[in-house]
Amino acid sequence: MKVKNKKSRTWLIVLLCLLITLSVAWILLARFENEKPAVLLEKVPSFIGACQKIAISVSDTKSGVRRIWIGLLKDGREVVLLEENFPSSGLFSGGLVHKKTFNISIKPEKQGISDGKAILRIVVRDFSWRQWWHGNKTYIEKNLTIDTKPPDVDILTRAHNITQGGAGLVIYKTSEPCPKSGIYIGDTFFPGHSGYFKDTNILMAFFVLDYTQGADTKIFVNALDQAGNSTRAGLSYYIKRRAFKKDVINIPDRFLNRKMPEFDVGDSQKDLPKTDLPNTDLIDKFLKVNRDLRLANFKKITEIAKHTDEVLYWKGPFLRLPGSARRAGFADKREYRYKGRIIDRQVHLGIDLASVARSPVPASNKGKVVYAGPIGIYGKTVMIDHGFGIFSMYSHLSGFNVKKGQIVSKGDIIGRTGATGLAAGDHLHFGILIHNTFVNPVEWWDAAWIKNNITAKINAVKAGVNQE
Repeated sequence: MKVKNKKSRTWLIVLLCLLITLSVAWILLARFENEKPAVLLEKVPSFIGACQKIAISVSDTKSGVRRIWIGLLKDGREVVLLEENFPSSGLFSGGLVHKKTFNISIKPEKQGISDGKAILRIVVRDFSWRQWWHGNKTYIEKNLTIDTKPPDVDILTRAHNITQGGAGLVIYKTSEPCPKSGIYIGDTFFPGHSGYFKDTNILMAFFVLDYTQGADTKIFVNALDQAGNSTRAGLSYYIKRRAFKKDVINIPDRFLNRKMPEFDVGDSQKDLPKTDLPNTDLIDKFLKVNRDLRLANFKKITEIAKHTDEVLYWKGPFLRLPGSARRAGFADKREYRYKGRIIDRQVHLGIDLASVARSPVPASNKGKVVYAGPIGIYGKTVMIDHGFGIFSMYSHLSGFNVKKGQIVSKGDIIGRTGATGLAAGDHLHFGILIHNTFVNPVEWWDAAWIKNNITAKINAVKAGVNQE
């Protein structure tokens, strides 16, 4: 009996020792874990301006976060941006904090950091017992450039005479590469494009004074450098007022009966949901097309025009449809009437040209086809990118023989006139678009206007650059 009890005690001791050993082993294994703290660093720009905020998240799911240190090394001097120690939950438990996010502000001038090359350093430790109880360490370095000075902008073109609804060109030079620069016409921004001159800091910005903007419109060049520093530069300009015609368009029943079936969305039109176009009342349907679909089409056109080649494809005046008569002008204020009652008002942002039915339509100048297909009220349409944000648009075509990506020369036949879309008869709706704003095409047909407002400026800048 004694032997049996002795054996039982022995087994109990062995089991207890085993449990203690396993517990100690588990604690040691857990406390000596070798997983480094995780650091999630928001995309840090390579250039830091007058003020830069950086979001940093640190986490350690096993031992918990012990310490974080962030500093900026510049010219052998280290500036501490953040230093924080976190509490422990006990010798064997690790840290209380397993995840935390910080928002760091770098203000070089206030923190006594001069412009130039610098290094951002981040050190995070956890509560592991490794590294002689100092914990696992995550170390990150990132090279930065401190730049608190805004760029200089030199306006190279002198005279800028602009007519309401007309276009212009400004050429300017920045003192450093700027990811965003261009000219503001009121609140509308027209980006500058490099690539024409060998000096990539010389940029050209074609722009439009919208038909609604008057003599009080503020115009200036703005440049934003890589560090986010911004500069405005004024320029000399003169704005000429222009009166726009008013036009009355009567909507007969025969037009509604003939045209409205073409706008059954879900068949050929995709710009509006099918339920948005009533099938019962043709006037209601016309208004939906003339208002909502027109707006959706404009958004589609400006979306296409967001991307332009950094190549000046075109040369000389743009071509007009041969042998054509003008049927409607740019920025005509249209009043739509049905049975003598005004039902809608819109503005015509192009020029309607009529010749014989299905007349060949030439490309107005050299460029790249960026769109060939239907666009709602404009019907079958071709859009050509002439480079640096200038686009021509040919609408209501009966057909076209070009495709997206094709380079066309001035005079190449791209299609034929027609009456597709919301056209009452065979004609060409011709438009010029700069960036996101339609402009009066008449200027672009005028050789004298092209010479005085575009090529003379480019040649003058070329001569000035060569003299330097």
